[in-house]
Amino acid sequence: MNMKIIMAQTFSEYFRLNKSQYELDFVDVPINNGDIPLFIDPYAVSKRSDYWSTDCHNAIVEFFQGVIDQIREGNEPQAKYMLSGLREPNQTRFGLSKGENPRGRGVGGEQAEDLYKALADSTAVKTGFIKDLEECELLIEGISRDKISDISTNIIRHKLVEYTQAQCELWGISMVSVPSGPIWDNENKKWTSEYINLPVCKNHSVILVPKAIARFGIEFNHQEYYQHFVLNFLQSEHLDANSSLVRTLKDGTRRPPFKKALKELNPLSKPYLYEFSKAHPEVLKNYKKSKNYSLNEITVEDLLMFAFGQAEESKFDYNSLASELGAIPAGDENAKKFHDHITGVLTAIFYPYLINPKKEHEIHEGRKRIDVTFQNAAHDGFFFDLPNTKSVPSGYVFVECKNYSSDPANPELDQLSGRFSTNRGQFGFLICRTFKNKQLFIKRCKDTANDGRGRIIALDDKDIKQLLNLRNKKDIHGINDFLEARYQELVM
Repeated sequence: MNMKIIMAQTFSEYFRLNKSQYELDFVDVPINNGDIPLFIDPYAVSKRSDYWSTDCHNAIVEFFQGVIDQIREGNEPQAKYMLSGLREPNQTRFGLSKGENPRGRGVGGEQAEDLYKALADSTAVKTGFIKDLEECELLIEGISRDKISDISTNIIRHKLVEYTQAQCELWGISMVSVPSGPIWDNENKKWTSEYINLPVCKNHSVILVPKAIARFGIEFNHQEYYQHFVLNFLQSEHLDANSSLVRTLKDGTRRPPFKKALKELNPLSKPYLYEFSKAHPEVLKNYKKSKNYSLNEITVEDLLMFAFGQAEESKFDYNSLASELGAIPAGDENAKKFHDHITGVLTAIFYPYLINPKKEHEIHEGRKRIDVTFQNAAHDGFFFDLPNTKSVPSGYVFVECKNYSSDPANPELDQLSGRFSTNRGQFGFLICRTFKNKQLFIKRCKDTANDGRGRIIALDDKDIKQLLNLRNKKDIHGINDFLEARYQELVM
């Protein structure tokens, strides 16, 4: 996390979005200053519960297991063919390459041969001991964090492309037909390539990555595993056995061996870690279990500071978004401006709980459209409680934006509630400018809830400004309390 780059023109600046990183769901990568030191960690992806991440996790597992199966069955040509499609993923601008046109650290060509050899020669692979891509960092020589990130990026390229296209549609970013690069067709077990629409900056296509899956490294680290789990176990083992390495103090107290002595007996290598893990699987299990407690998304502040080198003092003022909101006049002529601003505001307030906003999502074969849908990725708080304790389906959270100068009424409620379903979700926000009779509208929302047509929370400018102020104070509990109070108005 100590690697920094000089600030350069970013993707959003190139397309003149006039949006901060806080308002954008994707990492706003530089387009002319090399890669940024960020990675995609398959283990972190596997622990996420939102629909998009689940699809990515399944794709990674199926591909990697397919490679392992081919190697164990002795099908060298197919295994090498699968690995050959893992090209340089420089479109994301993630990694450790330098310069304006980073080459990436893919595994195409000779590197694919090296990767095949590393996997095929590994006893962990041959015995079926290794099951997940992230375990390669612990147990297989030649496969490091950047390699695992690159492999993951290639495998989920199709999902990243879909995400990029959705973000471009959301923000009105122009796209150009360009070669897709290799895309894995899991059904037919082959690599495909076609022309697809992507944004292009300075003659190079760009694939965007959600902030929610960006990491400063990958969770599994063979040195950490060796230092804090393997050596700790060996210290206890020697102490229990009262071996010659055990230290005895003057008062007779026995102390475990120094780790330095144990390192001389058992030097660090990935083959050694495999043999140790096979003999003591509970240690590897405990190491994996320890990772469940630290899988938090990168904060935008850390992203800007550690990946982009932005000074810690340059604190973002969420209340500036409130001022911008107040400057947008009500009325149809400013509806798009209001809609775009609210999309950025909700991203700033609710990240990382609501992610992956998508504009005007079509349902019912295109007969109905929703202003914005977010995916619910919460692992605590109000949005987590919706499906888990309140029994309100909310894999997707729907948002309707009405830039009215008058109060919305039943037709607007019916428009939103009519788009709910058990599979998509039954919770949403109706956001407007102001209410002349807010209690009457809340009563209408309550009637909708009592009729079993979903839960709708109405928010006006005053509410949005209050939420922004809470976020500015980093008062996440206050935001949850605010939403919970509004929810209780619907059901009590």
